[in-house]
Amino acid sequence: MDFFEISSKTVASLTRNERILFDYVVKNMNLIKNQSIREVSAECFVSTTTFLRFVRKLGFTGYSEFTTVLKFTLLGNTELKPSPFVVEQADYREEYLKNIIESVRVLEPSKIKQITKKLANKPRIYIFAKGLSKHAAKYIKYLYTMSGFLVEFPEDYQYRQAVLPHISSDDLVFILTYGGHDIELIQTAQKLKNRSLTPMLISITGADNNIIQNMSDINLYIFTDEIEMNNLDITSRISTIAIMELILYQFMEDETHSN
Repeated sequence: MDFFEISSKTVASLTRNERILFDYVVKNMNLIKNQSIREVSAECFVSTTTFLRFVRKLGFTGYSEFTTVLKFTLLGNTELKPSPFVVEQADYREEYLKNIIESVRVLEPSKIKQITKKLANKPRIYIFAKGLSKHAAKYIKYLYTMSGFLVEFPEDYQYRQAVLPHISSDDLVFILTYGGHDIELIQTAQKLKNRSLTPMLISITGADNNIIQNMSDINLYIFTDEIEMNNLDITSRISTIAIMELILYQFMEDETHSN
């Protein structure tokens, strides 16, 4: 019995909210296998009825069978040669494309409209990112700078702390953090939100419930498969770049139509 073999038949038909639950399960199998349905439902911020309906839609008769299969799946994985990929490369290429497509598909037009409306005022843009996301941020800074925006991307801790007092309510702040649980970035968001006049705060995070997501004015989330090599995160940030490109391209289109 394998979780991915059973669920693969229905993954394509999952709704947006069900896909978020699915991603949570994939990332937290080792934890969920020993939890009750009440505990898992609480962590996913859904009712037990909703989670049970989700489990049955995946192809399981009930929660007990669901956790049993998770245990067998994890046991089988430990017996295989360690690999950074959840699936074989031929299959991963398909999942890679699906993740990008899904990340773009779930973008809410109303949120993009809010952001492009703010961009129309030519705000100073601040980008906060750490780890692997910093490399995506460098490209994003280049892209927006070449499009005429003033962009600040503080790359080290001292620089990030130094720019905070200079951020005004007219500015636009992007926080790029896949996990959404980085303590420094959480503190950064708190400092900005505690002001009487706050800038628009937009986060791009993974598709799960996280702290940064809940602190943001607008959260855009990405789907991707987590990959580690030698204990280092090499999870793709392509979906983050795609979202930031689409925001800019939508702004450019709006500007063209308004002139």
